[in-house]
Amino acid sequence: MNFVDTAKVVVSAGAGGAGAVSFRREKFIDKGGPDGGDGGDGGSVVFEASESENTLANFRYQKELTAEAGQPGGKNRRHGKNGDDLLIKVPVGTQILEGKKLLADLTVSGQRATIANGGRGGFGNAHFVSSIRQAPKFAEKGEPGETKKLALELKMIADVGLVGLPNAGKSTLLARLSNARPEIADYPFTTLTPNLGVVDIDAKNSLLFADIPGLIEGAASGKGLGQAFLRHVERTAVLIHLIDAYQADIASAYKTIQTELASYQVNLSERPQIVAINKTEGLSASNITELINKLKKIAPKAKILTISASSGHNLDELKRLALAEVKKFRASEETSEPETSGLPVIRLADNSAGWQIEKTADGWRVTGEKIEKFAARTDFSNTESVARLKDIMRKQGILHELARRGALIGDIVSVGERSLKY
Repeated sequence: MNFVDTAKVVVSAGAGGAGAVSFRREKFIDKGGPDGGDGGDGGSVVFEASESENTLANFRYQKELTAEAGQPGGKNRRHGKNGDDLLIKVPVGTQILEGKKLLADLTVSGQRATIANGGRGGFGNAHFVSSIRQAPKFAEKGEPGETKKLALELKMIADVGLVGLPNAGKSTLLARLSNARPEIADYPFTTLTPNLGVVDIDAKNSLLFADIPGLIEGAASGKGLGQAFLRHVERTAVLIHLIDAYQADIASAYKTIQTELASYQVNLSERPQIVAINKTEGLSASNITELINKLKKIAPKAKILTISASSGHNLDELKRLALAEVKKFRASEETSEPETSGLPVIRLADNSAGWQIEKTADGWRVTGEKIEKFAARTDFSNTESVARLKDIMRKQGILHELARRGALIGDIVSVGERSLKY
């Protein structure tokens, strides 16, 4: 399956089931009371991070996802069956966005986020019995489930990211250090997708390495393959900047990658780095010293190693240094960030009990989460059901405010997607 790290989908939670209008009809009971049951709640849309998933490719062919609707209520106060939630598994590291709003960031295997809530089932007529309404002939409709247009973005989660110009030897290094088997060839842009590999450091420690496809000058602004894959460097603790020892200008090669990392939307050049000069197995000691000195002139504080991914020279030292840098970075994260638990979900302030009124060309519009939900559950073909909605609007002060603003008998009042006469 092809590696895909972005996708757009539309998810719809299930609608609630309608309440039932029913009256007892039993032998010797000529006119029994109302016994219509409530409708079941609609299923919600839930995303779960799973280690068994590693691409968003499935969503290229399945762009609309819908949870199960609730079943209608029945006679004898039978409650409708709730709709099953729709569980959608995505790779660990997937971010879920609605427009520019981050709804969830699934960074741990098994982590779940409810993205679209199912509609509540409507009450059956048995629910509305009172001293003044002993035989209600209406029931509520079920609420519609939430529908959201989402963008999914996968940002791979690795401890160490391998970056460098094309053909620097990143795939060879990953294959040598881990069980990963990326495609390797002697030409640029062999690697077209990020690759992950687990690298055993010692008997107790291991790190997850990511081989990021080669960057070129202008990658951060969209040139070449770089922009599509720089997002996968965002979560890494440490970068290993691999440089081909046979570059015509090793200092220029270093600067190119640093510029692209700094130009990305998150300044990745500030991430801890190890500079590894690769393919040094055929060089003399004086050649190697000359290369190191050239880099130190432009990056005096850089941690520089010379290695050979093909022969294995200095790879144990590279692994130990990477482990030390990762531990240092993770420790700084723990001390600098407040401890949080659960899923980072952005929520708006709760104003569900509020409502607003505005004059329109056709009449009046009433908005507000709570009253709009009541309207969505109202059966506008049933006069008793509409009368109940007006009673709710009266109790909330909406009808009084409409009168104060000059509403006249017969004016059209829109509530959510429905309308009624004042």
